[in-house]
Amino acid sequence: MTDLGKLDDEDYPAFTTGQAAELLDVQQAFLRSLDSADVVRPQRSGGGHRRYSRRQLAFIARLREQLDTGHTLAAADRIVGLEDELADAKQEIADLRRRLDDAGR
Repeated sequence: MTDLGKLDDEDYPAFTTGQAAELLDVQQAFLRSLDSADVVRPQRSGGGHRRYSRRQLAFIARLREQLDTGHTLAAADRIVGLEDELADAKQEIADLRRRLDDAGR
């Protein structure tokens, strides 16, 4: 029986290198270089083939945007990481404000 719940899992490694490259409009060598640089670590199939998740594809797309604007890979990785940290902090602040508002009522 098929586990259809995996279709909604952003971390399920569903995409081969070829599929990922086609979806992102990049060369497969670019994806392999991200793996070699330890920037994106795809899971491996039983046969050792790279498998990418939707979350990884979104991250790679964001990296590519930074690279296209002239940033180095290290800088692009740092920028995307800082953007994620900022988004998490903003969410935490919003949650805390909501809790404070609820407690004040």
